[in-house]
Amino acid sequence: MKVLLVGSGGREHAIVWKLKQSPKIEKIYCAPGNAGIAQDAQCIDIGAMEIEKLVEFAKNEGIDFTIIGMDDPLVAGIVDAFEAEGLRVFGPRKNAAIIEGSKSFSKDLMKKYNIPTAKYEVFDKYEEAKAYLLEQKMPIVIKADGLALGKGVLICSTVEEAVEGLGEIMLDKKFGKSGNTVVIEEFLVGPEVSVLSFCDGKTVIPMVSAQDHKRALDGDKGLNTGGMGTFSPSKMYTPDLAELCMKEIFQPSLDAMAKEGREFVGILYFGLMLTKDGMKVIEYNARFGDPETQVILPRLKTDLIEIMEACVDGRLDQLNIEWYDNAAVCVVEASGGYPESYEKGYPIKGLEEIKKRDDIVVFHAGTKMQDGKFVTNGGRVLGITGIGKNLDEAIKIAYQGVEIVDFDKKHFRHDIGVK
Repeated sequence: MKVLLVGSGGREHAIVWKLKQSPKIEKIYCAPGNAGIAQDAQCIDIGAMEIEKLVEFAKNEGIDFTIIGMDDPLVAGIVDAFEAEGLRVFGPRKNAAIIEGSKSFSKDLMKKYNIPTAKYEVFDKYEEAKAYLLEQKMPIVIKADGLALGKGVLICSTVEEAVEGLGEIMLDKKFGKSGNTVVIEEFLVGPEVSVLSFCDGKTVIPMVSAQDHKRALDGDKGLNTGGMGTFSPSKMYTPDLAELCMKEIFQPSLDAMAKEGREFVGILYFGLMLTKDGMKVIEYNARFGDPETQVILPRLKTDLIEIMEACVDGRLDQLNIEWYDNAAVCVVEASGGYPESYEKGYPIKGLEEIKKRDDIVVFHAGTKMQDGKFVTNGGRVLGITGIGKNLDEAIKIAYQGVEIVDFDKKHFRHDIGVK
C-alpha cells in the first residue's frame, strides 16, 4: 500500500521509521517532511496546512492511507476534508480534535464527566482575568486556550509574574489568537507521566508510558520548550496506577467524547500528574507527542499500520498490541539559545558513524541538506534515542549517541531519564 504522512518534525520521522518496518507498505510519502525523513520516504513540497493540495495529491497518487502527525491540520479539519473525498485517513475529525484545540473545551468536558483535573476558571476579558488572579494563591498556571506549539502554558510564582504573563498572552498576543481566551488553574504538585493511546471511537488501548522533560535546562530549570527529551517506561506508573487510569480517566474520556457526538478516532494523549489527591489530567493532545513518539515507537512490536487501520475500521478491540520488554531514552540536541533566538546552518557531524549502532536511532526534527551535507535548521535539531534492556542502560546508550553526533552551539540536557 501507499501511505502519506503529514508533518515535518522528529515525531514524523519516528512514525516514518516505524512504518518502513511494515511488509504491507510499498511506498511512503511525507508532506512536507525534513532532510532526515527524506532518507526514509519521498518528501513532497506541500505544507501541512495546505489541506486542499494534500487531498488532491492523495487522489492523484492513489494514496491508500493518510496519517496526520500534527495538531494544526487536525484542528483545522483535515480529516473531514479527506473523508469527504472517500479517502482513508488516520486522526480525529475537527469536532474531536477540539479536545486539544481548545483547553477550555477539554476542561469543561472533564468537569461535566467527573474526570479528575485541576480546579480552573476560563476568561475571555483581560480585566476580569486580572482581577481573579489578584485574589489567588501562588504559584498558579495560565494557559492560552488554543494551540501554541507546546509553549502556551505559564507557571507563575508571584502575582507580578502572573499579571505580566497574562498581559503577554491576552494583550500582547504572544501566542496570537490562541490567547484570546485563557484558562487559569490551580498549580498541582507531583510527578508527571504521558500515556498515549490508540482509539477507534469506542475502544481505547493505552501505549507504554513515557515521561517528558519540558524545561530547557538541567534540573527542570529555564524556559518551557517543546520537549528536551523523554524516556519510557515511567518509573512511577505502576500496573495498579495503569488500571486506575483506565477506569477513571482513559475510558471515561473516550466515552465522554462519544456522548458529546465527537467520536474520537486516532491517538489520544493523556498528560497526567500524580498528586496527593490521586492521578489528574493536566492536558489532552489529539496526536502523537513529540518527543514521546521517539521512545514509544521503538518499543512497539506490533505493525503500526495494522493498528491504525483497525482504529479507522472500528475494530481495535480485536487486536492484541504487543510491546518489547525494554526501555528507551531520547535526548534532544537543540540549537544554542532555543527556545528563544538561535542560529541555523551549522554542519552536523557523526551521523554516518552512528549508523553502525543498532541500539541508537537518530530522529531528525530541524535539519536540512546543504551541499550534500546535513545542517541545523531549527530549534530542536535531532532526537538521539538509545534503546537498552532497562532505563539505566538506555540512558547510557543515548548519551553515547549525543557524544558522537555533534554541531556548533549544540545544547542538550544532561539529566534526561534521571528524574
